[in-house]
Amino acid sequence: MDQIKIGAFIAACRKEQKLTQAQLAEKLNITDRAVSKWENGKSMPDSSIMLELCEILGIKVNELLSGERMDTDTYAQSAEENLITLKRKDENSSRKNVLFAVIYSVVLFLGIMVCSICDIAITGGLTWSCITLSSIIFAYVISFPIVILGKKGIFGGLMALSIFLVPYLYLLGILINVPAVFAIGWRMSLISIAYLWIIYFVSCRLRAKKLRAAGISVLLAIPLTICINVTLSKLLSEPRADIWDLLTILILLMTAFLLFIIDHSKQKKLT
Repeated sequence: MDQIKIGAFIAACRKEQKLTQAQLAEKLNITDRAVSKWENGKSMPDSSIMLELCEILGIKVNELLSGERMDTDTYAQSAEENLITLKRKDENSSRKNVLFAVIYSVVLFLGIMVCSICDIAITGGLTWSCITLSSIIFAYVISFPIVILGKKGIFGGLMALSIFLVPYLYLLGILINVPAVFAIGWRMSLISIAYLWIIYFVSCRLRAKKLRAAGISVLLAIPLTICINVTLSKLLSEPRADIWDLLTILILLMTAFLLFIIDHSKQKKLT
């Protein structure tokens, strides 16, 4: 497949439908920058939106992959060639991800080995290195889905964070002999994880409207801040808020308002 040819074909079909890049992106719930990359031959449409893209442009998937309109005689042969090309492309992408994941794993393993050896050499056993080792393993478990799957692994990374964060804090509290780490940490963790999941679903829902998603995320940071302050005040018997907390909330409000204004102006311009 010739990406430049496909990009030019997408641009021609889009203009036939009298759509701008931004309008096409809006229909597909993606960014206009992604459409621009397709048309410049820098990337290909993701398979998850390919059918919808073809429906909007009034073409068939095989015509999209070939970068031209086709008659009945050449359609079947071209379809087989495109399927083989796509399969090879997926295999190459998978190999690259696996190779990167292996390198990433080896580097972290070497880090674990170096910390362990240094600890044994200095103290005669595993003491301070246990904290480092547990932190490295925790970070590895959370980041590995993203390393091997890219953006598609964000869901897996969030799942791993949701499952292992509280046990990690419990273990960390034992290792450093500070029970407050777990006593306070698990409450903060649940609040923060809930916030991250909300942001994740908002971002998925508003993929083409990044400014609006960012504005909602910033706005939701206000109840997050309040929940954390209220929880800490109950645990530590301190005032629920001070001038810095109020200033933080004000800054968040102003930032969210600015993002919404910019998003509204952009949408109005598109309309």
